Amino acid sequence: MGAMGAAEPLRSVLWVKRRRCAVSLEPGRALLRWWRSPGPGAGAPGADACSVPVSEIITVEEADPHRKRHPSRRWHNMEKPYAFTVHCVKRARQHRWKWAQVTFWSGDEQLCLLWLQTLRGLLERLTSRPKHLLVFINPFGGKGRGKRIYERKVAPLFTLASISTDVIVTERASQAQETLYDMNLDKYDGVVCVGGDGMFSEVLHGLIGKTQQSAGIDQDQPWAALVPVTLRIGIIPAGSTDCVCYSTVGTNDAETSALHIVVGDSLPMDVSSVHHNSTLLRYSVSLLGYGFYGDIIRDSERKRWMGLIRYDFAGLKTFLSHHCYEGTVSFLPARHTVGSPRDRQPCRAGCFVCRQSKQQLEEEQKKALYGLENMEDMEEWQVVGGKFLAINAANMCCACPRSPRGLSPAAHVGDGSCDLILIRKCSRLNFLRFLVRHTNQGDQFDFTFVEVYRVKRFQFTSKHAGEEEGGLQDRSQQRFGSLCSENPRCCREVSRSSWNCDGEVLHSPAIEVRVHCQLVRLFARGIEERPQRAARS
Repeated sequence: MGAMGAAEPLRSVLWVKRRRCAVSLEPGRALLRWWRSPGPGAGAPGADACSVPVSEIITVEEADPHRKRHPSRRWHNMEKPYAFTVHCVKRARQHRWKWAQVTFWSGDEQLCLLWLQTLRGLLERLTSRPKHLLVFINPFGGKGRGKRIYERKVAPLFTLASISTDVIVTERASQAQETLYDMNLDKYDGVVCVGGDGMFSEVLHGLIGKTQQSAGIDQDQPWAALVPVTLRIGIIPAGSTDCVCYSTVGTNDAETSALHIVVGDSLPMDVSSVHHNSTLLRYSVSLLGYGFYGDIIRDSERKRWMGLIRYDFAGLKTFLSHHCYEGTVSFLPARHTVGSPRDRQPCRAGCFVCRQSKQQLEEEQKKALYGLENMEDMEEWQVVGGKFLAINAANMCCACPRSPRGLSPAAHVGDGSCDLILIRKCSRLNFLRFLVRHTNQGDQFDFTFVEVYRVKRFQFTSKHAGEEEGGLQDRSQQRFGSLCSENPRCCREVSRSSWNCDGEVLHSPAIEVRVHCQLVRLFARGIEERPQRAARS
């Protein structure tokens, strides 16, 4: 947030609903507080005191005490009442934010004007808040509710906060990405996408691509140092899983995400580039999965006519097929990070791991720039080969309502690394035990057939990379093996799978992946550790 500057604390006795309250504003702490004070004077705040940070005040407006429905006349007798309303954030359960209003009353007109002017002055100094946004709405994603969600839950908040918007309702795939390449974005403070992870991916690719194009960076070069995107991205969840939103905010609630945009939150986020033969395939911010998750997304794409249930159907079919894939994974460990995949330290708001890892990585890059030492040249690549049921790379925890802790609970959003998870060939029952761990509090890496590494680069090569997809037997015609307990021979080895890149299919099995630390920023704060005491309207 922008600097608020020092000023004298403001304290008055005002009315809130039917209660006489002491109200204080401390510019140094940027905090508005009020507490019940029935006796003379302001008194000291008690356990029932309410507070709201100035940074979480949406706006302040003069209230009309003569409105027909206003309850003022029922609870106090003021000869000529004056009032102002503070619109602010109210925390609810499960990391949700709600729009709250608190109206303060007084018989002194000048006192009300003083409070209005002081609060508005502080809000004007919050320079991180957006004033003009470009909004893309996907009307088809998820359950087709994007346009309705925006109009009912988001647009009123943007109007309240005096945020002007240019809204584009997309009509086809890749329209948002192409539009961002062609548009002049200088007048915008951010780009908002209303839809699911696919819509976010379009905006992400458009902004990264345009930024590199303007900087003269060749994105097809795997070793290219990408230029960070300056515009922040806001996500209004309206998809089927909303993984990115859930992993960075803690919920897939549209009102919560809109409020994070309004107050101007900023969360740096890593992005992985995926290359094949010196050609950029895609960018990834959440899950890059080969084998199990790759088969699911490939099979579900063939059954789009089934709607959202196609993911459950494809998941069950893939689990019963129990295919494994032989290949080699080579990776460069992320030694600059201060955490590990199994330290049970999840990424949270104001994350120390992300902050320290970024600083350490910048020190390494400075040394390489001045020719002192290049850590990547000095470090040794590690190589792991074998037969795998799944190979997953998680840039974030990849949480969603079905898996609240995600695929890698301790993965961090902005530490310049991803968690590489290798699930070796095992029995169906053991693999089922592994999958069930994603839905509870158990350690999903506590299996002999599971390995996890925190890496900053990795490569994968399939043993059968040269085979043509058409030479594979149609899996729909393969018979399911019997459910076994400890005998992994029921695994059916297949020549190659596809990659699931944030919900999109990549058919090339041989890829090279590099994590770009904090390449983009979201209108988000990160998941808060504990809900704070909120303002009560």
